[in-house]
This record gives sequence, structure tokens and C-alpha cells, in this order.
Amino acid sequence: MAVRFVSVRGKKSIDIRRLSLRLNNSSSHIGFFSTAAEQRSRGDDCRNDDGDDDRNHSVTHVRMLEMRAHKLEQQVQDLTERYKRALADSDNVRRRTQKFVEDAKLFGIQSFCRDLVEVADLLEQTTGDMEGVETVNLTQSLAQIQGRLQEVFTKHGLEKMSPVGSTYDPYDHEIVFHTAAEGVEPGTIAVVKQDGYKLHGRTIRHAHVGIAVKTQES
Repeated sequence: MAVRFVSVRGKKSIDIRRLSLRLNNSSSHIGFFSTAAEQRSRGDDCRNDDGDDDRNHSVTHVRMLEMRAHKLEQQVQDLTERYKRALADSDNVRRRTQKFVEDAKLFGIQSFCRDLVEVADLLEQTTGDMEGVETVNLTQSLAQIQGRLQEVFTKHGLEKMSPVGSTYDPYDHEIVFHTAAEGVEPGTIAVVKQDGYKLHGRTIRHAHVGIAVKTQES
């Protein structure tokens, strides 16, 4: 039978069984605290791991944003260069077009002028030969000049109007006087005071005309 009580140097007896129970309980508490500490440590480790993951995710996200920003910046630079080149090309086209227009204004009628020079030469020649020339020959020369001039006009689309006997048109004619209707219908054009001309169907000079009116004697 195990010794239940032990006497220590005259002090009170100690119950061995109770002491064992207390030691066992203490061991249980120590084990519990140790387990809790380990769990807390593991929890801290897990939280540390989660924190590292969050930091890594944030760094990755920032890098992606930086890459996108750099790509967009490159696209902006490329579009800017394209815009500058297009603007320069447009300006060059505008300058060339302006030069063409100016040249057309200056030299667009050079062919017309070249043909008129021939008429001027013919007129100068006829004027120089007027002395001692009979009236019939002079009339023929002037008729020749007029015919040649009308050929030049027709070649370049310049047409002389022949409005006698036609109805008045404010787009083509300008009334300068009225005259008695003799041989023409009243209200029509009886006389042409100054010839009118059309260039390719567009009136460039109105014909000055006299309109026939009905008189009391008529």
C-alpha cells in the first residue's frame, strides 16, 4: 500500500494523492495554454501570409496600371505625330492649289489672247494700207477682220447674241429706249444698240436693245 502521508521535518503531513492531482491539473492547464499559444501563432502566420498576398496583389496592379499608362502615352505620341504630318500635308496641298488658282487667273486666257493677236496683226496691216485704197477694198478688209474675230470668239465659246425680233429677257437684255413698231411685233426687240455676248452660255455682257411699242397710227 502506497504511503499516503509524508511528514516533512516536523511540518504538517502532505497528502500525496492530492498533490498528484494538483500537479496533473497544472499540467493540463499548461498544455491548454501551450495549445492556445500555438494556435495564436498559426493565426498570426496566416494573417502574415494574407498580408503578403495583398501586398503582392497591389504591386502587380500598380505595375499593370503603369504599363497601360505607358502604352497610352505612346499611342498619344503616335497620334500627335500623325496629326502633325496630316496638317503639314494639308497645308502643302492648300499652297499648291492656291498657286494653281493664281496661275489660272494669270494664264487662263493665254490661248484666247494668242488668237486675238492674230486679229490685231490683221487690223494693223489693214490700217497701214488705208492710204490710197478704194472704199470697196477697205470695206472688204474690215469685213475680213470682223469675220476672223468672230471665228476666234466662237472657238473659245464666246457667242454674240442676235436678239432682234425676240422677246425681252432681263437676264440677256437691257432696255435703253423704245421705238415705234415697224415690221416687228410690239413688245419685242426692234433694235440692238450694243451687241451682247455669252461665254459658254453665260451672259458676260447684256445687249442694249430698243423695244418696239405700238403707236396710235399703228
